[in-house]
Amino acid sequence: MQVKLRQLYQRMQNLDPARFSVAIGFDGFVDEIVEVVDRRQSFDSYTRMTNIRQFGERISKAAGLSTNIEFVPKTMKLGGNGPIMANALVKAGTSVSYVGSLGSPNIHPVFTELTDGCTQVFSIAEPGHTDAVEFDDGKVMLGKMESLNDVNWATLQKEVDNHQLKRIFSGADLVATVNWTMTPYMNEIWAGLLALCSPQPDDYRPYFFVDLADPSKRSPGDICEALEVIGRFSTYYRVILGLNRKEASEIASVRGLTLSKPVEDADLEEIVRALGADLGLWCVMVHPTFEAGAYVDGEYFYVEGPFTSKPRLTTGAGDNFNAGFCLGLMLQLGVEESLAVGKATSGFYVRHMHSPSRDQLLEFIRLWADRAGEEF
Repeated sequence: MQVKLRQLYQRMQNLDPARFSVAIGFDGFVDEIVEVVDRRQSFDSYTRMTNIRQFGERISKAAGLSTNIEFVPKTMKLGGNGPIMANALVKAGTSVSYVGSLGSPNIHPVFTELTDGCTQVFSIAEPGHTDAVEFDDGKVMLGKMESLNDVNWATLQKEVDNHQLKRIFSGADLVATVNWTMTPYMNEIWAGLLALCSPQPDDYRPYFFVDLADPSKRSPGDICEALEVIGRFSTYYRVILGLNRKEASEIASVRGLTLSKPVEDADLEEIVRALGADLGLWCVMVHPTFEAGAYVDGEYFYVEGPFTSKPRLTTGAGDNFNAGFCLGLMLQLGVEESLAVGKATSGFYVRHMHSPSRDQLLEFIRLWADRAGEEF
């Protein structure tokens, strides 16, 4: 792995992300990162709950009774799969157009860094709000998403218009439509975008990236319908479905895939290969916390690491991985190399609490090469 990472570091020295254009939509959240108090010693001193089991047990013990749970706000940041992914690609140096729910009539100040960095921004609705409850072993996202009901095809046509939409989404090297689960009218938006699509030259097909974003709250019928619509984009794009490990299990269950073990326990390679063969998309990619696998053209690709047991921020790590993976593909790196760029982008993010610039990304890849196999 060290040799491959050093080769990747050298190869990326002369690759320029600035020549790529990206179009992303359509969500937007204000994320409030919070900790849960386990025991409070004084006004300014407390011990936090460190794992989700503690949190769940505290809630379960209150069944039939009542309880008080204290959240301590740590920071407020831009949220939503789209804004976080877009911000990471802005930091990496690409030209990004963002369409989504960042505030109406005025954009919420939490998105200022994103909007300042984007080439163009169309805000079509108010953002949702998420309390991101962070633990050492994961996070619980408590979302308020009513405003995303306003994110629909009619609103897009009213606020952006068909000519602009076609220009933005047809002219991009990468189109990313994310957070299907919390965007109730995403299927309708996809149908609208498909109607605007034109055939691409035989020697060039841009990328179309989809993140369903925890589809467990949606019905199996809804999920299968979404996957069918996603597949239609294959006429015009190289379609990528990105999943975390939990989402991969959910999709495998909905599709009725038979694996050697229960879907939750299956090896990463087995479930990625099974999903890739079943869905027939250009790429199915799955990114657990400390590894990632992808299935492209019948071949499996895998990267492990980098490892840290004490991430400073996990909310948004997957979106940063997705940004890095797509960046690698646009740069015409190999699939394995692109997975490594994704892991480096998210690895930097969880350690430094912000997305890396191009130079910071390169330096992190160099550091990872030096410390491959170690925790750092």
